[in-house]
Order: sequence, then structure tokens, then C-alpha cells
Amino acid sequence: MTVVDPPSPEASARQARECELALVAGLRRRDPSAFDEVHAAFNTRLFNFLARLSGSRQVAEDLLEETWLRLVARAARLRPDTRLAPWLFTVARNLYVSYRRSRVMEDSHAAGLIGLWPSGSPVPSPYEWTAANEVERRLDTALRALPVSCREALLLVAIEGQSPAAAAAICGISPEAMRQRLSRARALLAKKLDESDAPALAALKAVTT
Repeated sequence: MTVVDPPSPEASARQARECELALVAGLRRRDPSAFDEVHAAFNTRLFNFLARLSGSRQVAEDLLEETWLRLVARAARLRPDTRLAPWLFTVARNLYVSYRRSRVMEDSHAAGLIGLWPSGSPVPSPYEWTAANEVERRLDTALRALPVSCREALLLVAIEGQSPAAAAAICGISPEAMRQRLSRARALLAKKLDESDAPALAALKAVTT
């Protein structure tokens, strides 16, 4: 029996990039199947990012819809070498920043009025299913207690798997500033967790190393 070696990481990365470039080309042509494929790949990830960042399911849903509308509006103008994850997360993050600024202008106390679980939510969201696990819930509580700048850094790098350089580009800061932000975020998050909470600390180590 012939044994076929699995593709090398380099070959897998090249294949993934070729698929991504083909999707970008489809988006530029306004091919509906390309939109569908990108939506399937990123919708839940973007929702979870926005829900954890904002602490509100309703806000996350609104900003998620606007993120996809921005892609539809700008698809034909995408660069042929666009990397989709950084592009989408940059749009989502910037929309949240704009939302947060507008709320501050409308009500200086708005940040204290936004709850994590909006009342009257009839159907659990993907984010709620994920956070239902007890260890995940403790980690999520600790994440929500962090400053927004630290929270978004951890969400992008530890949860979404973006490189620090890519996360820096998404947030519009230098790679060195992102490294410093990540270091501070990890230290603050560790302090928020009870040192006796071994499962949560193990999960923390898994997502921040």
C-alpha cells in the first residue's frame, strides 16, 4: 500500500492562499457564490468578536450586518491580493469604534448601560452557546473587565489567531505597540482570574501562549 505523506505546512499555506485569492477575484467580479463562501467562513467569527468586544448581542448583530454591507459595497474595489480576515476584522473593529464614539457623544454614561445579555433574547446566539461552558464563562467575565484596547488585542490574537503584526494593522498601531498591549492585556487578564481556578488558568494559558 502506498503511503502518501501529508502536505507540508508551507504547501498547505500556499494552497490556502490560492483559495483566498480565488475568492477575492470572485468578490471583485461580484460572484454570489464567492460572497456565500466568505460569509460562511467568517460570519460566526465576526459575530463572536463583535459580541465580546461590545458586550451586547444587539450591537454585535447591527455591526455585523453593516460589516457585510461594507463588503458588498466595496467588493469590486478590493485589491487582488487582499487578505480577507484582516480586511473584515478591520472593518468590524472600526465600525465598533465609530459606534462607541457616537454613544459617548449621545450619553456620557452609555458604557455603563450596555449589558452582556440583552433582555428578551428568544434564541441563543452562537456566542451564547460558546460562552455557556462554565470555564469559558469565567474567562469571558475576565475579558469583559479589561479595557477595550486590551480586550480587542486578545480577541484578535488569542481567539482569532491573527498575528501580532496583523492585529496591529487592524487596530492602526505599530507592531511594537501591539506587543506591549498584548503583554499588558495578558497580565491584566491573569489578575482577573482567581489563582485557585486551575481550569480557567489552563484555558488562559492555551489562548495566550
